[in-house]
Amino acid sequence: MTLPEVVFLLLSAVVIASAVLAVGSRQLVHAALWLVVTLGAVAGCFVLLTAELLAWVQVLVYVGAVVVLVVFALMLTRSPTGSRSAEVTANRPVAAVLGVAAAVGLGAALVAGFRGERITGELPGTAESIGDALFRHWVLGFEVLSVVLLAALIAAIVLSRSGSEH
Repeated sequence: MTLPEVVFLLLSAVVIASAVLAVGSRQLVHAALWLVVTLGAVAGCFVLLTAELLAWVQVLVYVGAVVVLVVFALMLTRSPTGSRSAEVTANRPVAAVLGVAAAVGLGAALVAGFRGERITGELPGTAESIGDALFRHWVLGFEVLSVVLLAALIAAIVLSRSGSEH
């Protein structure tokens, strides 16, 4: 095994562990912080795959914007963040079984799709070709996402202010 493959496996383990901690955390702020670790490790995987542009987009857009928006929304709504804030329902075993089944299915699809592939160090595309594809074919999706995130932030502000007036 080469050094990039070992580092990729270590980063993959960090991604899986921090994602499980993000989903399983009982405190919302801790879950958001574990999400930052998860997304940062995914950016490290992109660097190892010689996709530096995607790594920077991952850091700037997801870690720098989306997670900050989630943390601000949590702070503005003044929702309870303690261990009793999440309701425990009877659906936990069903959710766990479905989650494991989805993970196994995704893992099987990844193994079948990438069997025998190696990390080579060749650039998959230039920044110009990726930017051209993003701004030609995917710009509408990005704009819709930005409007939805802005609406969520405004709703959090409105909800936090309307609760303090009464």
